[in-house]
Amino acid sequence: MPTRKTSKTTVKSTTKAKSTSERILAIDVGGTGLKAAIIDASGQMKTERVRVATPHPCTPEQLVDTLTDLVTPLVAQEPATLISIGFPGVVRNNRILTAPHFGQEGWHDIPLADSLARRLGGLPVRMINDAEMQGFAAIEGHGIEFVLTLGTGAGTALFRDGELMPHLELAHHPVSKKGVAYDEYIGDAAREKIGNKRWNRRVHKVIGILSTLVNYDKLWIGGGNAARLKIDLPPNVATVSNDAGIEGGARLWHPRSVRETRQLPQANERTGHFA
Repeated sequence: MPTRKTSKTTVKSTTKAKSTSERILAIDVGGTGLKAAIIDASGQMKTERVRVATPHPCTPEQLVDTLTDLVTPLVAQEPATLISIGFPGVVRNNRILTAPHFGQEGWHDIPLADSLARRLGGLPVRMINDAEMQGFAAIEGHGIEFVLTLGTGAGTALFRDGELMPHLELAHHPVSKKGVAYDEYIGDAAREKIGNKRWNRRVHKVIGILSTLVNYDKLWIGGGNAARLKIDLPPNVATVSNDAGIEGGARLWHPRSVRETRQLPQANERTGHFA
């Protein structure tokens, strides 16, 4: 399997929303870094993107404190009307069910989104998995589109005709004969241990597995390590800008985008800011 560098497509969102007056505080929670910016209804940044290291170890209270300190200057610069959060774990009804990069103890059924929103004046808030939020910035809205993020671990998201499907934690499914999951197999710790060349071969293997498993029409690869890929990608696979984790926060307020997940019941009625 060749591991030479080839040209890859980097995609940015061109989604248009009906309202241009919204100022969305978009937050991308990562295992190693916390990023945020104020964006408009189409995902364009209205402020610079700010970043701080993710605290370790980290309790829910510490994370809320760190995020509040990070975003307060942004909100002062461009007062937000909505909040979108991408979190690396299983999220339902705006509550965190799992947080594999933060430890299981103290991280079950955590209302992180509401806790942060209260600190910022009670703004409306929506939170989903971080790979799902990145996917919103990349997808074209046709057929089966799958998102794979390469960062501290591996994240996944699935879309059908532009709608987000119920979340599957494929990152924790065994991918090798030894029972190693995607997170450990192609996560950043594995890349540092085995080197970029072997890591690229592993990603190539995972792409093949996902193609058979999902039968996607398009695979989007995002996350900080997407830029480290040196393999020939199939025609229906493309990389995504690392800003996608922020930009996708705009689409989170399009009711049809999240309706089928049942994560946000109020969106099922097809009402909202951009309905």
